[in-house]
Amino acid sequence: MDASQAGTVDALVLGGGISGLLSARELAAAGYRVTVLEAGQEWGGCVGSHVVAGLTLDSGAESFATRSDAVARLAGELGLAGRIVHPRPGGAWVQLPDGPRELPKAGVLGIPANPWDPEVRRSLGLLGSLRASLDRILPASTVAAADVVSVAALVKARMGRRVLERLVEPVVGGVHSADPALLDVDMVAPGLRAGLREHGSLAAAVAAQRRNSTGPAKAGSAVAGLDGGMHTLVGALLSDLRGRGVTLLSGTRALSVTRVGEGWRVGTAGKTYDGGLLVVAVDGPAAVGLLEESVPAIAGRKPGAGPDVQLVTLVLDKAELDDRPRGTGILVAPQTPGIRAKALTHATGKWDWLADAAGPGRHVLRLSYGRVDGAGQQPAGLDADDELLAASLRDASALLEVSIVAQDVVDWDVVRWPGSLPFAAVGHRARVTGIREACSAAGGLAVVGGWVAGNGLTAVVSDTLQQVRKLSA
Repeated sequence: MDASQAGTVDALVLGGGISGLLSARELAAAGYRVTVLEAGQEWGGCVGSHVVAGLTLDSGAESFATRSDAVARLAGELGLAGRIVHPRPGGAWVQLPDGPRELPKAGVLGIPANPWDPEVRRSLGLLGSLRASLDRILPASTVAAADVVSVAALVKARMGRRVLERLVEPVVGGVHSADPALLDVDMVAPGLRAGLREHGSLAAAVAAQRRNSTGPAKAGSAVAGLDGGMHTLVGALLSDLRGRGVTLLSGTRALSVTRVGEGWRVGTAGKTYDGGLLVVAVDGPAAVGLLEESVPAIAGRKPGAGPDVQLVTLVLDKAELDDRPRGTGILVAPQTPGIRAKALTHATGKWDWLADAAGPGRHVLRLSYGRVDGAGQQPAGLDADDELLAASLRDASALLEVSIVAQDVVDWDVVRWPGSLPFAAVGHRARVTGIREACSAAGGLAVVGGWVAGNGLTAVVSDTLQQVRKLSA
């Protein structure tokens, strides 16, 4: 198809998740005419919504980390500054094989800033805290000097196996759905190894990161959300883009990308689109698959797909949960017998706005399933919705120590996110850096999204702004 048959614009964005929408906004603000192509019918990617028992709830991300103000600044620019809220006090818990414990007040990925904090000592025991405190006298170069290192290797070498198993594995499993032995620490906790070298110990590096966070200190609360849910950010972004004249095309899957002169051509099922600049904001395997013909240096370098995650939302009439028995929620250590969920969020116990919307005695729980094990495999999961419902009732009862049965359920829903979480395996940062360098060298091209930025809205927003501003400059 020749150029006369193509839709020609200044810039094309592939993917309508947060990174794609934010890329379009930055390009439009810089004066470019922008078209966004999204394969699906919904915008926002993992920041979605669904209606359960008449409540509009987040179906994906429900908060953002406050270690930087990137998301808060974006919300402010979109007129949402007044809707930023913090979780209720109380923090999160962790379910260990020998029972529940409060998660320590100050940590990063579950790594404690102080091994002798009473909450840490209750989880680790005397010997565990003693071993963890050796971190302060070990040479800063221990593990930190390696080219690449996993979260597990760093924690075990600095603080010991007990910190890894009882604090880090539950948090990493809940957030990243993977065994910490598989994850690149530089990808999931950027700056932590640099902090270790600067401050001399892992605990001191964690404390420094926590001091620099813009959020409160209580465990499980170094996050913020939006009154009404994080999905309201997507609605505000879409309104902003329409106001800037951005063309938003849903149901339009990119099938090919080719270099045409100084620009790029994207082929879809029914039309081609030409643009001087191209931002690819789809998942890693799809991005490399689209670009490897035009950027031969990245051929054969597709990253692994992320784990499949299932979220079960329960709306209950259960006044016994008014006391919030596990604060804002509970993470599950993988060694815990009899529980298949990796995390439970007590959403009405976490967010005042949602408790008000639900009304007295009504509670919203969200249980998360799906985790990659230490061998890099995802164990066989629960396939049918009714199996997930039954498992969620059993798990919620055990984790909250309150009997929850089918008769308590007002409404429920299952949301599946297949391969949606970026899988930052050891060495991933080096690999994506190489991919980005090759794409940058091709000219007029940027790749963005969680697979290159790291998991979470804060990482994605910060990275996307940096990359697109570099591209448009």
